[in-house]
Amino acid sequence: MNSRTELRVLLDRKEIETAVRRLASEISQDYRNKNPLLLGILRGSFVFLADLIRHLDFPLEIDFIGLSSYGSSTQTSGKIKVMKKLETPVRDRHVLVVEDIVDTGLTTAFLLAYLHRRKPASMKLCALTNKPSRRKVPVDIDYIGFTVPNKFLVGYGLDANQKFRNLPDICYLEDKA
Repeated sequence: MNSRTELRVLLDRKEIETAVRRLASEISQDYRNKNPLLLGILRGSFVFLADLIRHLDFPLEIDFIGLSSYGSSTQTSGKIKVMKKLETPVRDRHVLVVEDIVDTGLTTAFLLAYLHRRKPASMKLCALTNKPSRRKVPVDIDYIGFTVPNKFLVGYGLDANQKFRNLPDICYLEDKA
């Protein structure tokens, strides 16, 4: 971010909280008696996942996987790297993947194929934000918080070169005229 760039709020904390509660209600209907494994993608999903599980009142487990396709850029490289491996076996488990954003779909499709090879009993995807205008590969999202425009988003776990994750709102970067 340079001196000609500023942050603009796209989704404020109240809108986010309402969406998280709605998603938790939908997830509760599908997973109440399944002791699911909620799988967060690091680093972006940790804020969303933490808020989401506070609204789930049934047994569940959590694990994280670290994937990267951006490095220090705001554009995906298209090459996905596993930065942190799973610690929990997924075979015969009901797995709910929790994503902060599905953008090009490359990272998400990579992860879903990676998990599918490990033979979970079921697998669904929950994304706080969905940016279909940038999709390069198709991805089916079972639970969607928001469909967002083609802007670079930060805040609520989303980052620009590891900055802005701590913002309570989801913002976009805009160049000043």
